[in-house]
Amino acid sequence: MLLLLLLIFKGLFCPGEGIQEPRNSGPLHAAAEEVPVFHFLQSSSFVNNSWAYTQGSGWLGEVQTHGWDKVLDTIRYLRTWSRGNFSTEELKNIQSLFQLYFHGFIREVQAYASQFQFEYPFELQISAGCSMHVGKPSESFLNGAYQGTDFLSFQGNSWLPSPGAGSQAQKVCRVLNKYLDIKEIVQNLLSDTCPRFLASLLKAGKAELERQVKPEVWVSKGPTPGPGRLTLVCHLAGFHPKPVWVMWMRGKQEQHGTRRGDVLPNADETWYLQVTLDVATGEAAGLSCQVKHSSLGGHDIIIYWEGSSMFQRVTCLTAIVTAIALTALAFSFQRLRSSWNVLAPNMQESVTGANTQEPRSPGYQFCSAWDWWAKNRFLKKWKAILNRF
Repeated sequence: MLLLLLLIFKGLFCPGEGIQEPRNSGPLHAAAEEVPVFHFLQSSSFVNNSWAYTQGSGWLGEVQTHGWDKVLDTIRYLRTWSRGNFSTEELKNIQSLFQLYFHGFIREVQAYASQFQFEYPFELQISAGCSMHVGKPSESFLNGAYQGTDFLSFQGNSWLPSPGAGSQAQKVCRVLNKYLDIKEIVQNLLSDTCPRFLASLLKAGKAELERQVKPEVWVSKGPTPGPGRLTLVCHLAGFHPKPVWVMWMRGKQEQHGTRRGDVLPNADETWYLQVTLDVATGEAAGLSCQVKHSSLGGHDIIIYWEGSSMFQRVTCLTAIVTAIALTALAFSFQRLRSSWNVLAPNMQESVTGANTQEPRSPGYQFCSAWDWWAKNRFLKKWKAILNRF
């Protein structure tokens, strides 16, 4: 089985006409503070010597780009650019490789489980990939874990047991290191194929990967931590990319009690973050939340705690005063209207001598109804506003 995999690896991943050499796409956007990494993740669960379950996926940083369809035994391309600039034939060959690899891996592990003293049920995990640094050679890695604990790694051109992994890992590495051709091919995959594919993905997915969305920032009061203390919360919502710097500040002095929560994903692939600070009630004045993000073009967002609080109070007070003034105006209008209704008939009678008991004209009745409706609707509206305060 190992010899078969050796031949497949050599046929698929030695550079040839099927692979287009990626062009230099220029430096990464300054927003990408994190070094771009492509990595393959595998998790295999072995229940007994005849049943096992394997999952595989590909990731560009924290963006999943590939999946493995366990029913069809095919690669799932999760982004429009997940193929990079590799040819269709090349991708089909890679898919065939993974089909044989996943099945072969399970059979080989089950065959060696007793010799390696793997006790059912057990879990094996593999993480392999590479990273790119601007102006520097790429770096690669391959790490294996047994039962969730570091077990071995591939470094240089050798398999090495992880510190503290014990005799099991040493035994596995001794067996793997006997296959010199396999080690050479693994080294080629990590040091050559992976960096080229990573560069290809970065170029193909440039528009999405370099998308810039400014954060919305506001501050609020959190749950009271105790008597005489406040929890100040700085909220950041809807920003992209993920790397962001946030700190509670007093002038230019960072507040080291600042606690940063987890950066959580939104449905639109932007991010959300809360940063908190517990302070004595009398020490809140003068504090601010400062945000640095690539989408801001070097112009930090600074939200002052007392500024936000004062603005809210002024806004609320202005709304209350305006509502009271308009309500008073409405009542004055109502009194004026009532006085006019008393005087109008007498004036009409004295001028025209008309019988005020005669039925009103349709036009007059319509206008009166309209006045009543408008006046009551106006009062109800401002009553509702006042009730909210």
